[in-house]
Amino acid sequence: MEQLSLFSQQEHQTKGVRKEGLVMDAQALEQWKSRLFTYQQRIRNSQAPQQVTLFDVAPSHCNPDAIDPFKLQLQSMAFYRMPDDYGQAALYFIIDSASELLLYIGETKHSNKRWKGVHDCKNYLENYQELHHRYQMPTAVNIGFWWDAPTDRKPRQDLEQAMIQKWRSPFNKEMWELWGQPFK
Repeated sequence: MEQLSLFSQQEHQTKGVRKEGLVMDAQALEQWKSRLFTYQQRIRNSQAPQQVTLFDVAPSHCNPDAIDPFKLQLQSMAFYRMPDDYGQAALYFIIDSASELLLYIGETKHSNKRWKGVHDCKNYLENYQELHHRYQMPTAVNIGFWWDAPTDRKPRQDLEQAMIQKWRSPFNKEMWELWGQPFK
């Protein structure tokens, strides 16, 4: 599978500013989004297989099949600029509501701090939105938090990985081989 690229191979530096030529055309962008949409809608609309047990086991609230990122209350991507002194453990989901695409899944111990610093996904989102703007395609990129995430790091990261594998969110590095890196 050929990997799509948002930028030409002949990028160069000029006084620390990278000049980049967009190479993904509008049709390629629509096809990329269509493949992702088709997969994620199939996952969303399919019933998860039910595990049969010999004993009565209380269902886990951290079951990846019980979490629908598209049903979370969405917030602006500027959420981290709002006053929030406490922060808490959460899974977060970056969604383009205009296209109904789940772009990124992350986990954090401190919801109020994760996006304040450097985060590669910010660059992918900027490039994604720039390309949509160029082709006059609508986007509505927001973030949704799932607040019932485990406070212990390992279980939270395990849940994050299960969600990434389930939804195949394209901005997560685990899915780059599948979807390419057109917005890097």
